[in-house]
Amino acid sequence: MTESNHVSSLTASGALHAPAVGQQRVVIVGATGMVGGYALRYALDHPAVGTVTAVGRKRLGISHPKLQEVLHQDFADCSALAEALSDKDAAVFCLGVYTGAVSEAELRRITVDYTIEFARVLRRSSPEASFSFLSGKGADSTGRSRIPFARYKGEAENALLSAEFQHVYVFRPAYIYPVEPRKEPNVSYRLFRAIYPVFRLLFPNQVIRADDLARGMVDVAVWRTGERGGLVLENRDIRAMAESLHPGAEDSPGENGSQKTHR
Repeated sequence: MTESNHVSSLTASGALHAPAVGQQRVVIVGATGMVGGYALRYALDHPAVGTVTAVGRKRLGISHPKLQEVLHQDFADCSALAEALSDKDAAVFCLGVYTGAVSEAELRRITVDYTIEFARVLRRSSPEASFSFLSGKGADSTGRSRIPFARYKGEAENALLSAEFQHVYVFRPAYIYPVEPRKEPNVSYRLFRAIYPVFRLLFPNQVIRADDLARGMVDVAVWRTGERGGLVLENRDIRAMAESLHPGAEDSPGENGSQKTHR
């Protein structure tokens, strides 16, 4: 698989195949993070999902009959996860770090090396598994960007798209709205949160709710597409998918009771 296809929607007739109820075995990496946390909760409630294996460095502090937790400290070497990752149908990879929170060397290690190493072990243990990857807007697959985040996300995307998974879904969200109150990681995020109500009206395709993004990552990995290969979903595509697959969720209350609005 060497090429990715940019799509405007995954919901055209025949694009998604619904699996049998309770049959899918899903693994989620990064479930303690914002998007990964929503992905975990959605997967646990998903009727097509039978088991959810959450791989992380610390315990989640929740219990659920579908949930299996696997603690793993060193993502630079995922060999010990081979058994835990066997016989999986789908993986949702949300592991990451905010730009500026670590050195550039550490940013590359987390963004590129950890992704490639996990994918290596998953591919050997579950060769039929699909893979949803949380990338970001502006990811540069050419490697020429001067922005480390864009360059490293692009490098990770390239590695996944050439890893011979049957289905790889690369999600490139723009600003991810947290939905629930949290301590913002930096000034930029605090600013975006403050202006979000206006920003989403003026530039609707530059924002996505964290829960909508997470649902999309789980849905495509579980349902898959009719064609083998890689799909790159930009923010507009993710929003279109959310609106089409979960129309009832569009009007659900957001933070402080505000209504979700989409265009």
